[in-house]
Amino acid sequence: MSQLFNKVAIVLGAAGKDNMGQVIARRLHAEGAKAVVAGRNLEELDCLAAELNGLAVCCDITSKADIENLFCAAITRYGHVDIVVNATGWGLLKSFEETTEADLRKMSDLQYIGPYMLFQEAVKRVTAPASLIQISSATAKIMFEDHSAYMGTKAGIDHVVRCIANEYGNKGIRANSVSPGLTETPMTAEAKQTPGLFDAFVAGYPLGRIGTSEDIASAIVWLAGDECFMTGENLQVNGGLTLRRNPMKSEIEAAVVAAAQ
Repeated sequence: MSQLFNKVAIVLGAAGKDNMGQVIARRLHAEGAKAVVAGRNLEELDCLAAELNGLAVCCDITSKADIENLFCAAITRYGHVDIVVNATGWGLLKSFEETTEADLRKMSDLQYIGPYMLFQEAVKRVTAPASLIQISSATAKIMFEDHSAYMGTKAGIDHVVRCIANEYGNKGIRANSVSPGLTETPMTAEAKQTPGLFDAFVAGYPLGRIGTSEDIASAIVWLAGDECFMTGENLQVNGGLTLRRNPMKSEIEAAVVAAAQ
């Protein structure tokens, strides 16, 4: 029997075709879970829900009303929620000095306040034993230039996840983060077309390759299952990148120039 049989999993951030959220939802479904896929593009969500025989719910993570509706819709359809995965994010690349107040507010809403509200609702609505999972980033731990607003908000919500784990463990709720490094996704597909760019990162990975969404989905299956006896942790699913470092901007530029010659 599949290890997630009869579990109900909400995956928020699954509205981009073949993005990490969709890969995660497909894997959870393959392991027996009923998938509730959510995000802002209902047309794409409907296609995924039809594929998985699941439920699509339009939800903007920055809207408390949308979050409440998401849980209501899931519980109305299936009667309970056991797993909540937040895979939303915005990969802002901008220098520290050029990052605007508008950038900061948007980033905070999407990657700190929104997830905070999502998990506030989750701890009230999930059925124990339950698993709450936040997709974080290796850059919440190690440096990468021109990424400070992204990194700061990811690190902040990681600490909130630890707080949830500490306060709600006695109610049967586990809370953990998963930190990819550079990952092959539709969002990074254009960058990968630049000769030399991905190669500049590979040297930082002891396991010798860039990660995939499937790598992250495999980790989430374990975190979601009742056999997982871990909470309050940030699982570094990035091939050992956090043992080393990301390349400096100058190293990336040099690699791109060398590949073009």
